[in-house]
Amino acid sequence: MNAIVADWTDAKAAAFGHETLCFRHRLHERPMFAEEGLADILDRYPRERLGVFTMGEDLADWHSWRRCEAEGLTGRELMAAVCAGRLWLNLRNTERHLPEFAALCEEIAAEKERHVAGLRTFRRDLGLLISSPRAQVFYHLDVPLSSLWQLRGQKRIWFYPRAQPFVTNAQIERFVRQEAEGQMPFEPDWDDAARIIALAPGDMVTWGQNVPHRVMNGDMVNVSLSMEFMTPAAALRANILYANAILRRRLGMEPRVQSGPGPAALAKLALARLAKTVRLGARKAYKPILPASFRLDPARPGVLLPVGG
Repeated sequence: MNAIVADWTDAKAAAFGHETLCFRHRLHERPMFAEEGLADILDRYPRERLGVFTMGEDLADWHSWRRCEAEGLTGRELMAAVCAGRLWLNLRNTERHLPEFAALCEEIAAEKERHVAGLRTFRRDLGLLISSPRAQVFYHLDVPLSSLWQLRGQKRIWFYPRAQPFVTNAQIERFVRQEAEGQMPFEPDWDDAARIIALAPGDMVTWGQNVPHRVMNGDMVNVSLSMEFMTPAAALRANILYANAILRRRLGMEPRVQSGPGPAALAKLALARLAKTVRLGARKAYKPILPASFRLDPARPGVLLPVGG
């Protein structure tokens, strides 16, 4: 089988997982991502796991990110709603539910590991994103490492420094402990420090762990793949941050984030694992679930009705 990525280099392999890197890929040429296949994918993906969201236009109004119900709609009706409305469909962990995505997830991971010396990936999540013209994802960060593969349409991503004032360690700790919804406050003047990357079909971008970013679609429907994954180094960092949250809350400390597996890092790894086992900490980590605020009208594509209305 032909390689997925066309432009691996030694420099990119060395920087993978640490820097923001752009690649060219061939996934958008595969028949499984043709327009007529998207409705079928939506019909076969478990509807109860489908994330359907809408959002406002103000870059700083991250509270306008709302979940929608889509019960009773076919895949074709969902696609019509995406075309006509302001929606973001998120099919998480497609590899667990659709066999062709399971094979693709393994193929992507194997190619990355083949090109990057010593790379080992696990806890993989291959997501399919289908979104409306001008839809956006507000300022946020991810706990795992991530890559985004553009299949249809055009979008731009703003990447910001992983440093104050753009993000604090305490904020990252909340994401690691699953106490944040996935988005956070944003100041528009931060754009002066951002690196902006434009994506068209055949473009892929990958970035460092916990790097804040936001996404804006062009004036067309967008289809992308999102690949989240952990490596041993990324998992160690996540556990260090988890332990730091406990030290911050229980002891009032301002703990630093170790960059390698030294004695302090390994001690925090042990603390994090113990905390996850016996729920050591101020309280059990809480994963909030965003309730549905709207439901899609199958008779009027793109129209949102209040839940219960």
